[in-house]
Amino acid sequence: MEYVNLDAQVGDLSGVLDPTLYLEHLPSIAGDLPPGARALATDADHYDFQSRRCVKDLTLRAVRGIGGEEMEVEFQHNCWKHDQDLLIRYAGVSGFIIGPADEDRGTDLGAVILDEILPHRDGCSHEIACWDGTLAIVCRDLRATWTETICSSK
Repeated sequence: MEYVNLDAQVGDLSGVLDPTLYLEHLPSIAGDLPPGARALATDADHYDFQSRRCVKDLTLRAVRGIGGEEMEVEFQHNCWKHDQDLLIRYAGVSGFIIGPADEDRGTDLGAVILDEILPHRDGCSHEIACWDGTLAIVCRDLRATWTETICSSK
């Protein structure tokens, strides 16, 4: 991640998640993001850890269309925090990396820590940090859709 700090220090406490630098930089780059990417990145709830639409703690459920120009990444809600799942559709995909690469694990990267969307010469880049790896996609644009779900623990 270029701006989101996944290991910030606050006093004596380390390992704090801090999107502050990204949020401060976002107004200067938002106009360079494609419309769908801009809508997701500038959504007021996106980095609000108390919001039901914060990406933190979602779990990567599926990645479809790997190697194609169109991809979908589906995230499952966490019942204690979210009441919706998130589906992101990527159009004009020109780059895709999942790491660490481990055939046995596939896309099981654990819960989302945070993400960062930046302008790219091909449109935008979207890096998603999870507890057990990262997912990075370069595309022309993306469209994020929150979908209702039933949470059995509520």
